[in-house]
Amino acid sequence: MRAAMFTFSRGGCATARRILAALPEKAWMCYTMPRFEEPGFLPLDKAVYGACFSSMDALIFVGACGIAVREIAPYVKSKKTDPAVVCIDEAGRFVIPLLSGHIGGANALAVKLAEKLGGTAVVTTATDVRGKFSVDAWAARHGCAISDMGLAKVVSAAILEEDIPLCSQFPLPAPLPEGTFAGESGPLGVFIGWRTNFARTLRLIPRVLRVGIGCRRGISAEAVVRAVQTVFAENGLDTAAICGVCSIDLKQDEAGLLAACEKNNWPVHFYTAQQLRDVAGDFTPSDFVRSVTGVDNVCERAALLDAEKLIVQKTARDGVTVAVAAEHWEVRFG
Repeated sequence: MRAAMFTFSRGGCATARRILAALPEKAWMCYTMPRFEEPGFLPLDKAVYGACFSSMDALIFVGACGIAVREIAPYVKSKKTDPAVVCIDEAGRFVIPLLSGHIGGANALAVKLAEKLGGTAVVTTATDVRGKFSVDAWAARHGCAISDMGLAKVVSAAILEEDIPLCSQFPLPAPLPEGTFAGESGPLGVFIGWRTNFARTLRLIPRVLRVGIGCRRGISAEAVVRAVQTVFAENGLDTAAICGVCSIDLKQDEAGLLAACEKNNWPVHFYTAQQLRDVAGDFTPSDFVRSVTGVDNVCERAALLDAEKLIVQKTARDGVTVAVAAEHWEVRFG
């Protein structure tokens, strides 16, 4: 986690050093007023807040909440993208998450800091206060995409009033979180996976699908994206579950493939022919592919490398071959 810390007094700098010692694993950038500068602190000016808001995972203000609120106000956009913002009083007694408590992790960061500093975390979000299941916080902790942020808000409000059904394409451990019960039908519910079950389903989508791709030379980015979207739609999969695209290293300079991945924020990995040959399993062979690449199948082998099981075999669409494999993943609560 990349974090920025802002202090406004000498006492604040001292508390900041306690925080640095408590969480040494984080990549810190520390700022203070020019008149309080000391080793390890950069000079603080107005431009720093905007730069840090857009580039850091967490902002920590050591000082008054009012200062923090005024300085971040111009940059607040969305709970999906805003960083965690936490305010700590100069003495380190109270740790207050101000922004992005769930998805950004401000609530969890506040609790951890309070434990380390011997202070009190002042968490005000209703699901946390009531001990209920927080869908957005759980999704953030477990690497899941949220299908609909508006519906996530509806679910969070409903959980405060009554238990709602929860089901999954993965085995569910017991006990289930407070505010939920095992169920597969109803007017509103939560599903962990890629299908839909309820009249209104909030899907928490694990990012665990690896997409193996082979393509002809000079393929366009549009053709790659269209092929992936078509294959996912035909097999009832959600592209939000994609954790990466994989291919052979012969394609690492393929402009269309690279552009498609960049446009969709798909991490891309390339493997040698030998690495692909070493993947165990039954694959759809092609003598032509072997003659060009040195391996009988690129997309299936690339998808399955470092994954648990192949769930979509080689599918050809307009000069692109697509296969999909799933990494091992389990539902965990607590």
